[in-house]
Formats: sequence, C-alpha cells, structure tokens
Amino acid sequence: MSKEVVIRKIGLKIRELRESKNLTLMELSVNLDIEYNNLIRIEKGRTNPTIGTLLKISQGLNVKLVDIVDVE
Repeated sequence: MSKEVVIRKIGLKIRELRESKNLTLMELSVNLDIEYNNLIRIEKGRTNPTIGTLLKISQGLNVKLVDIVDVE
C-alpha cells in the first residue's frame, strides 16, 4: 500500500470516528486547538499528519491511536 493511500485511509478513519461521535469539523478543531483547514486536509488525505497530531486527535475522539492508524 502506498504512502498516499495510507494517508487517505487515515483521513477517512478520522472522519468516520468524528461523525460517530456526532462532532462537526469545527467542534473537533476547536476542542483540539487544531486549525479547521488543517483538519479538513487531514480528513481528505491531502496532508500527512504528524504522530503528535494523530495522538491529539485520538485523545479528542476518545479512541486509541491504533484505532486511527490501523487501516489495512
């Protein structure tokens, strides 16, 4: 699996988890102190988030980091 595919799948996983918690992009970005536009790029797979950002997102969604990065 290519790096680009993994990044897209991680973004989709974040979106699915966020929506399952009934959170909007704006709510999550404010809660996590992550720029709204950056969160959009992450969910669309247009940017490669750092491990720190992924950890912040996992904590904000109350899931384990592995729940986000396990995209097989």
